[in-house]
Amino acid sequence: MTELQFFDGLLGFWFIMAAVAFVSLFWLPAPYGRMKRAGWGPELPARWGWIGMELPAVVVPLVCFGLSARMDHLVVGILLGMWLLHYLQRTFVYPFRMRMSGKTMPFLVAALAFFTNIGINYLNARWLYTLGPEYSSAWLLDPRFLIGVTLFLFGFVLNLHSDHILANLRKPGETGYKVPRGGLYRWISCPNYAGELLEWTGWALACWSLPALAFAVWSAANLVPRARENHRWYQRSFDDYPAGRKALIPGVW
Repeated sequence: MTELQFFDGLLGFWFIMAAVAFVSLFWLPAPYGRMKRAGWGPELPARWGWIGMELPAVVVPLVCFGLSARMDHLVVGILLGMWLLHYLQRTFVYPFRMRMSGKTMPFLVAALAFFTNIGINYLNARWLYTLGPEYSSAWLLDPRFLIGVTLFLFGFVLNLHSDHILANLRKPGETGYKVPRGGLYRWISCPNYAGELLEWTGWALACWSLPALAFAVWSAANLVPRARENHRWYQRSFDDYPAGRKALIPGVW
């Protein structure tokens, strides 16, 4: 089997996995964060579990980039920069901004995320840096690239701002959950997820490739059910939760 045959098989498998995840996560939410529950085996500190499971999203693209012959290609460099902009923050900044001290997560959840991160990062990095067609400098002015980069950056800022609101909900010494307010939380329960979905929709447009589309679909398959569960959890947990607030799309859902 050649690498390209393996690549094509893994890519097709990833779309199937996304469909399975989308359906199953509506019925069985992933057991971490506020959805954490017993019965999922050994646990590890949440902060270090998070760093470990996100680490492949930094290492795999850098290794694939370093092994490629496209290190001097401007478009490839910009796309790599976009990816790392998200994942350097997500891997090394986010777990220290959020209040994870004393919290745990199932080892199984971290391990599954670790291996799925290796897979989706391999698909995108190898396609961009070796297996896929090369981007000419004209791609920088293509509407798909320009709209994609704009969506990505808007989503990144929205994701950061929403996480900032969550990180500052409680005063020092306070525990428990509170209702987030401000920003896009005025209208939806999960603007952090909305921002991330905008990022990867923009990424798919900017790359215009099947691996990038696979990642956007995979992200939606995981985050859309999670947004619904978070929204329902807020409604169950707080009697004064804003009645007009939706889960993910203002005024719609």
